[in-house]
Amino acid sequence: MDQHQERQVALGLTQGNPDAWRTLYEAFAERVWRAVARLMGPSASDVADVVQETFIAAARSARSYDPERGPLWTWLWAIGRRHVALHYRKQERRDRLQQACDALAADGVLGRWLRGGELPSEALQSAEMALLVRATLTELPADYEGLLTAKYLEDESVEKIAARERLSETAVRSKLARARQAFREAFAKYALFEDRSAGIHHDPAGR
Repeated sequence: MDQHQERQVALGLTQGNPDAWRTLYEAFAERVWRAVARLMGPSASDVADVVQETFIAAARSARSYDPERGPLWTWLWAIGRRHVALHYRKQERRDRLQQACDALAADGVLGRWLRGGELPSEALQSAEMALLVRATLTELPADYEGLLTAKYLEDESVEKIAARERLSETAVRSKLARARQAFREAFAKYALFEDRSAGIHHDPAGR
């Protein structure tokens, strides 16, 4: 793509012209793929995910592209590098969560809890459990997350929560029960476990 074509594409991007977007993709898709692959290695599925995320992000910000700040490739690859970094951060987070889950699952703690048993106090106080709890809370609806945080992390009483939310204590207890169930179901994905002593594989739904 020569400078004249680049200026035309840049103008089209700022005007939301779909032809400009197609031209950008056709001109740089292979180059983005090669550049991402150099940083990420041979995993085609991971590379494809990052390339897709790069172009989605570029499409969302195309109208704000400023040619005075550099050529199209510089702008596009800055987005690509950012998404490579995000991928590694996500992978690191997944690895940390898996390690935390493995540490707790080693003695069957998670399995017993997910089947309805009590979670030992030492497990609740562990760094591994804290990491998994925080990760799970972020996946719940905001009202469930807030309720569980208030009750179990900030140690608020049902009475205090009810007064603040202008609900009856019965209503708060009912909602807490639903929130705990939602939490347990969300948490279970970190803890597919195997009851080796019985030779039985369990899934989070108890099947």
